Amino acid sequence: MIHSMAGGKLGNLDFSDYAKVELLQGNLAGKMFWYRSPFAELELNDEVIVPFGNDGLKVLGKVVRIDRAVSSQNSPVPASKAKSIIRILDRKL
Repeated sequence: MIHSMAGGKLGNLDFSDYAKVELLQGNLAGKMFWYRSPFAELELNDEVIVPFGNDGLKVLGKVVRIDRAVSSQNSPVPASKAKSIIRILDRKL
């Protein structure tokens, strides 16, 4: 880490919520990946649609962990490359 007292610059910190999502479809079932969450109302066990791969295939997944207000320096995946959850599916009431 570059310390500002040593002449380095600290960039603007960005804070985001991140969710670990277990994919539920086909060959991808059981694999887990981190996604940025633009949804403040996201909860554990929510079913979500997430992009996967370079072609942006839309895949069904389930949220297994949520880390809130994570700085871009401490994100579980590089913040500049993080993909975002597309949407939350309706909850069963």
